[in-house]
Amino acid sequence: MPSSAERKPANPSAPASSGGVQSLERAFDLLERMADAGGEVGLSELSGSSGLPLPTIHRLMRTLVACGYVRQQPNRRYALGPRLIRLGESASRLLGTWARPHLARLVEETGETANMALLDGDEVVYVAQVPSRHSMRMFTEVGRRVLPHSTGVGKALLADAPPEEVRALLARTGMPAATEKTLTTPEAFLEALVDVRECGYATDDNEQEIGVRCIAVTVPDAPTPAAISISGPAGRVTEAATDTFVPLLREVARDLSTALATTTNGG
Repeated sequence: MPSSAERKPANPSAPASSGGVQSLERAFDLLERMADAGGEVGLSELSGSSGLPLPTIHRLMRTLVACGYVRQQPNRRYALGPRLIRLGESASRLLGTWARPHLARLVEETGETANMALLDGDEVVYVAQVPSRHSMRMFTEVGRRVLPHSTGVGKALLADAPPEEVRALLARTGMPAATEKTLTTPEAFLEALVDVRECGYATDDNEQEIGVRCIAVTVPDAPTPAAISISGPAGRVTEAATDTFVPLLREVARDLSTALATTTNGG
């Protein structure tokens, strides 16, 4: 999904097959712009970013408020509404279902646990997992939410975010230490993100759980920012194993991206 910086302003005069279709497109565009802005915006901000006239935006927002997808705050600004939560949770479950065959391939070829995670607000949420054949209890499980600074998937998901946005997120969440190896300063975390961008993958080296190492990559062009990972005992998920695991992770991430594009486009 393109960010607000990449999304083009709506063309108020663009033809549509019907007024209803055009209104739907505009309404969804406004919801995405609200999400990009942190979930709460004013009408003038939406007008400036979308290029739509204020009366049109006001009419669309009234409809979204009536449906529960947007709520008007006491300060007259608009915020994403609670009804979207149910839609998001259902979509996350479906995303996990679509990802599971690809994660199963990772387990088959590496022997380690494979995960898929999304960035939901300031947290990482695990939406799919295929466990290793080895009996080992992992801290990750579907539905679990963690702070991104101590996970490989969190680093992968934030690697391309502007540093000021990363700092703001870390200021909101704090950086509690899960282990003695957890990164606990913004400077250390931002430095780790530089490494992720340079090498194209992220690691969690005993940072969330002692004795566990994780390697993660993002899913390119996913409909929402997503990452997949392999996690297992540090004695098996070694530096040497990384050289084998990373190309496989990237290949599976590309295949999953293609599958998601086909699914979301109705193919």
